[in-house]
This record gives sequence, structure tokens and C-alpha cells, in this order.
Amino acid sequence: MPTLKEPWKSDSWFVSPWNFADEVTAGFTPPPRLRIHDVTLRDGEQQAGIVFTKYEKVRIAEKLAEAGIHRIEAGTPAVSPNDEAAIKEIVKRKLGPEIFVLSRCMIDDVKRAVDCGVDGVTIEIPSSEHLVEHSYKWSMEKAIDLSIKATRFAHEQGLYVSFFPVDATRSNIDWFLRLIERVAADGHMDALGLVDTFGVLSPHGASYYTRTIRKRISKPLEVHFHNNFGMAVANTIMAVLEGGEVIHSTITGIGEGGGNCPMIEAVMALRILYGVDAGIKYEMLTELAGLINELAGTGPNLPFVGENTYDVESGMVVSWHRNSRATYPTETVPIDPALVGHRGPRYVMGKKSGIDSVGIWAEKLGFVLDKDQGNEVLRRVKLQSHDLKRELTEAEFVEIADAVKAGE
Repeated sequence: MPTLKEPWKSDSWFVSPWNFADEVTAGFTPPPRLRIHDVTLRDGEQQAGIVFTKYEKVRIAEKLAEAGIHRIEAGTPAVSPNDEAAIKEIVKRKLGPEIFVLSRCMIDDVKRAVDCGVDGVTIEIPSSEHLVEHSYKWSMEKAIDLSIKATRFAHEQGLYVSFFPVDATRSNIDWFLRLIERVAADGHMDALGLVDTFGVLSPHGASYYTRTIRKRISKPLEVHFHNNFGMAVANTIMAVLEGGEVIHSTITGIGEGGGNCPMIEAVMALRILYGVDAGIKYEMLTELAGLINELAGTGPNLPFVGENTYDVESGMVVSWHRNSRATYPTETVPIDPALVGHRGPRYVMGKKSGIDSVGIWAEKLGFVLDKDQGNEVLRRVKLQSHDLKRELTEAEFVEIADAVKAGE
């Protein structure tokens, strides 16, 4: 985009000239090149009740590529065979953007990413001591050791490694920095994700977070902020103005809880209010949003008060809830839903569910399942949810569990 003499006014917009006053922009250090890492197909689909089929994932990926998106996080291979097949098909089509997947900090997950033929992997690790202790039930040394081994293995396999510390923004900053430096030294990272898992940063906190990390870590910084307080766009902008080089976002803001940073709002605000161009085809944004709304069947949850804002489908997050919610109610739901008069979390049964979800539902509905039966119920749940393109009802779960118990 050419530099405008009056950047607040063009043939296409007219905004406040105050945005560009020297007193406002002093200290801004945006990156020379801003890139978009789209997580609609992974984090966006993690919103309870949203299911993208293999065909739909490919269709969305094609449209993202057409719009000039730089990276596509196509899913998590471990979620289901259908997810893995969709990722492989997207890779096979050579659409242009780099293709990434999310992996837990486990070598087996990284092996799945390698088998899919992707360019890069986002490797997540719990990075706050309380989340590790209360929700994962791990020791910190185990979390660090797994991360070192997984990131090193991914690098050895030729993958670009974006290290993704979950719940970083509720950790002790000094401890967090020591963790990152240890993984960088003993494992591997090509880039570091600035992650606000539960959307609990303020804009000034986001600026401090980015600035502090930049002083200690000489790696590209990738900005991944959630929208539980409606601050994701503002927080993302603040991080970019401190030098964040990659924005993780979903097109419309869909995602778990209050959703992810909505890409459309973030890139439009950066381009017009701050003069920072993401270099995508802005004229395609309406078409992109229409496609996502059509295939998702819904928009993002409203922060705090949306009907389904506290619902959880992701197997890993359900496990966090199960391990911590009774004793530490704000560990995985940082705002008590009762504070705003909300009913609170439901554990949705669907494509992204895990074995703990099956255990919770089986106990509630009076089923006793052994390990093999539980895994078979989960396999059938994932398949049926994918085929129906929605979450399952209790009656549908009972039908599956009855069939598995009967050996059918």
C-alpha cells in the first residue's frame, strides 16, 4: 500500500487525524512485514458445536489462499481421522500459504504432523505453574522435558517450530521467561507465540507482555490472543505496535469461550487507523466472512453472556475442567459465570471430544465402560458428529453406548 500524505484520509476512508499525531505514534515499532496465521480451521472449530467436514475445510483453505492469507493452521491431526485426512488434502493441493498444525508437546503428535506433510507445527505447552499442577496434573519438570524433546524432534524433521505456551499471561513473568529460555536453549523454537489462552490481558498488559519478551527473546513473536473480555483486537494491535510479526486469528472471531481475535477487525484497524498493512486482499473480506458464517452455522460467542460462551467440547479443555473445576473454579473459567447470572459450562459431545468427555457423559447416564469400550464410543461419537455436522444429543450418545456395550 503506498504511503499517503494524509494517511487518515483517502478515496476509501476518512478517520481521525489524531491517530497519526507524533505524540501518539512515538514509540511504535511495528514489524517491516506483518503476516496472518489463520486458525479458523483449528481454534475456530474448537468453539463448542461447530463442525467443519473435510470438504468444508478444504473449501475454506482454498478461499483463505485466494485472499492472500500467509499461513493456515489446518487442524490437529490427533483430533480425528477426518481431521487428519483434511489436513493431508489441504497440503496436497499446494495452495500457496504455509500449512501448519497444532501439536501437543508430545513426540507422537509431532510424528502425525510430519506424516501430514505440513510446513510447520505449533507446539503447545502449559506454561503457568497452577495450570500444570491443577489441570494437567503434571510436574513442571515433566512439562519442560516434554517440550524440549518435542520441539527438538520437530526441528530435526524439518518443521518450522512455533512454540506455544498455554496460559502464559497468568504465569509469573520471571518464571515464564526462564522456561522459554530453557526450551530455546535445550529444545528448539523458530518463533514464540505470545498466548493469552483465557483472554485475560488488558491492552496495556499486552504491550508490556510483548515488550518484555522482545528484550529477552531474539525470535519472531506471534500474537495469539483470545476475546473473553472483548479485548482481543486492541491487545493484538498493541502487540503488533511493539513488534509482533504474526497475528493468529480467525476470520470472524469464532473460537472457544469468547472466541479468538477476529482477523477482519484487526487487519482493518491496523491498516486504516495505524497505517500497518497486512498485505492481504481486503476486497475479499466480506466473501470470506460469508463463507465462514455459512459453514460454521453461527458467529462467535458473546463474551460473558452468550448462551454457549462457557460450553466446552475440546477433549483437552474438558480434561482441564474435570481435574480442577471443583477445587479451583476459576482455573479454566477465569470468570465465574454466576458473576453475570449465567448457567455456566456444559460439556458438549462431538467431533472434538476426548475420553474424559465420554467418562463424564457415561457416568451421568448410568453407563459403566471399560477402557476399550470408552475408546470405541469416542471413535463413533467423532464420526457421527462429523457426519451430522453438529454436537450429539444424549439420546444419540445412549444409542452409541448401548451398541458398544452389546458388541454391535
